[in-house]
Amino acid sequence: MKRFALIVVLAPLLVLTTPFVVPPAAGQSSALQGVQPLTIESIFAPGGLTGRGPESMEWSPDGTKLSFVQRDGDGEKGELWYVDAATGEKKVLVSAAKLASLAPDYNKVTNEREKERLTRYHVAAYLWAPDSKHLIFDSQGQLWLYDLNSATAVQFTSAPDPTGDPKFSPDGSHVSYLRKHNLYLRPVNGKDEKQLTKDKADNLFNGDIDWVYAEELAVRSNYFWSPDNKEIVFLHMDETKVPAYPITDWIPTHATVDYEKYPKVGDPNPVVKLGIVKTDNAKIRWISLTEDRDTYIPRFGWVRAGLLWAEVLNRTQDKMDLYFVDANSGKSAKVLTETSPGAWINVNDDFKILKSGDRFLWSSWRDGHTHLYLYRFDKQNPLTADAKVERQLTQGDFEVLGVQAVDDAAGLVLFAANQDDPRQRHLFSVKLDGSGMQALTHDEGMHFGEFSDDGKHYADTYSNVLAPPRLSVCALGASCSPVWQARSVSAYGVSAPKFLEFKADDGSTLYGRLLLPADSPAGGKIPLIVNIYGGPAGQMVLKGWGGSGELFDQILIRKGFAIFAVDNRGTPGRDRKFQTAIRHEFGAIELQDQLTALDQLFAQYPQLDRDRMAIWGWSNGGSMTIYAMTHSEIFRAGVAVAPVTNQLNYDTIYTERYLGLSQDDAKGYAESDVTKSAAKLHGALLLAHGTSDDNVHFQNSMQMIDALIKAGKKFQLMVYPNKTHGIAGPEARIHLFHMIEDHFEQELK
Repeated sequence: MKRFALIVVLAPLLVLTTPFVVPPAAGQSSALQGVQPLTIESIFAPGGLTGRGPESMEWSPDGTKLSFVQRDGDGEKGELWYVDAATGEKKVLVSAAKLASLAPDYNKVTNEREKERLTRYHVAAYLWAPDSKHLIFDSQGQLWLYDLNSATAVQFTSAPDPTGDPKFSPDGSHVSYLRKHNLYLRPVNGKDEKQLTKDKADNLFNGDIDWVYAEELAVRSNYFWSPDNKEIVFLHMDETKVPAYPITDWIPTHATVDYEKYPKVGDPNPVVKLGIVKTDNAKIRWISLTEDRDTYIPRFGWVRAGLLWAEVLNRTQDKMDLYFVDANSGKSAKVLTETSPGAWINVNDDFKILKSGDRFLWSSWRDGHTHLYLYRFDKQNPLTADAKVERQLTQGDFEVLGVQAVDDAAGLVLFAANQDDPRQRHLFSVKLDGSGMQALTHDEGMHFGEFSDDGKHYADTYSNVLAPPRLSVCALGASCSPVWQARSVSAYGVSAPKFLEFKADDGSTLYGRLLLPADSPAGGKIPLIVNIYGGPAGQMVLKGWGGSGELFDQILIRKGFAIFAVDNRGTPGRDRKFQTAIRHEFGAIELQDQLTALDQLFAQYPQLDRDRMAIWGWSNGGSMTIYAMTHSEIFRAGVAVAPVTNQLNYDTIYTERYLGLSQDDAKGYAESDVTKSAAKLHGALLLAHGTSDDNVHFQNSMQMIDALIKAGKKFQLMVYPNKTHGIAGPEARIHLFHMIEDHFEQELK
């Protein structure tokens, strides 16, 4: 993922304390009498208000069980459960006493950057064996093999250096893993560990993932077993020329510095190539796909034993080539080229080889929307000719949001999409002949599916604006069994937002949401707070549960504020034209749409106060907050959390995807640099940042501070020592959100 919106940052599932009713305070709104009070402390306390939801959901390879970790509110106790897919029956797989050592709560990790890595990139705590009778646990860098029949665990690795990304061979006889950027292999009996790659330099990765591939290309593993158990294909990354950014810990008497490899705009990227290593003798064959070394290999894998596939993306990210590779000879051939002139290619996991062995799925923006296509290739001679489009499987005015699974036996593709409403997400199926597309989910809101490998069952995590998430296990085309449900927030009198529509200057529909206080102030108007993200990584206006961010909005409306958000052009979930309107510039189109929507909002709701308006956001929303406060004069106050202030400070993959190469668009980069506009700051700015932010570096706020001081502009600053991009943890979150609340109270009341 990329820089994230507040709705994503603040969406952990929360735990409800025992309900109680308090008498209304003097002057309290009649609409809130008898309603349990909301506080920042209760929202961000361990467990929060709605309960800790299931973690680490995984389907057993045989498709009969959905497993998940369920912890108590404090995370002190947790058990590994499973749900029988056929009956819906729930049972404990691993007891709390055993799980405490095998999969400790990630909140107990003291290193903030490691904690964010585990949670942000969803690092798996355990892995099913192919026989569905064993598990491998990754317990803080050591692997344990767990036998479900005997309920016993055996330590599998004990090296002084941490081990990660374990995988069973397809036949279950061996386990592979990474240590110090090298691949290792060991039989399941625990004997005779074998090192498959032997690079010693810290800058050389074999099967491991660097920061920028994990963050911007959503890479979660960089090596894969061949179906015949004889080889492993892996990505080799050379980070020697990638510049390093210093992250300083100022808390100890003698400060320490950790250097993070991080390619900023225009910097050298990791140089990548594919390798195939024999599992019996560790011999490596290197694969050459293209003479251009300045490319990305975001996805690769096996078509079948002896035949590989790999995607190669150019640096400007407007051309993707699909290669097939003969693993025995190393010979490769380009079989498909996807181009997106004037736009970019969205990397995803939609490529799926069908069991027929001569067809695959591919998604494309080519008709203006993200849709699925079925391709055919020569099974006997796959390198001799281009793959051919057999048919387009989906079409219409909506976006396919991702292929979930393929049920080859039934001839069905299972996927997520936002048909009929880009503010919702539903699960669908379509036949491989392109007919019979139908929705699997129907309740209004957001549905996130986890499908079994055979596509016969799925877990549905569902929420809407007033209902926190619930989890069900469903059989395809049949009934669902409830598994878990967050605790209700009905006792808190949570208000539903008004969903609104506006028109951008080019006629595009802009979706917004508005929360109004229960009672308007006597004889006065309502101050308005705009919550913004505005970037290509996230939507604000969705019909799902917004987590702690939504609950904070509820606190603010009880303080007498109205809360507004609108998704401007450039945000995802819409067609290519809408999303690519921001190509080669950040800020101008987004602010234009925000101001246009505000004009229409004030016309519809004259009780809103134009003269008392604030704006705030996190990450890209923080960037947009500063941009709005330096490029317009309508905001009395603003809060920018962890903003990018100069796009040259951010990483290559994300920034160059949307703005292009810096040498090709110097004007676009210059105009998005808000430090150059510091002298035009209007309103009271609160700037907050974590010093250990390895995503949007603290450097951004330091440069903004310097520019504001030189421009003679007053502002407030809050620095969170050693905190990363999410500024996580109850103490820091409570402190930050009180700062935000106090800032609005002081500046708008």
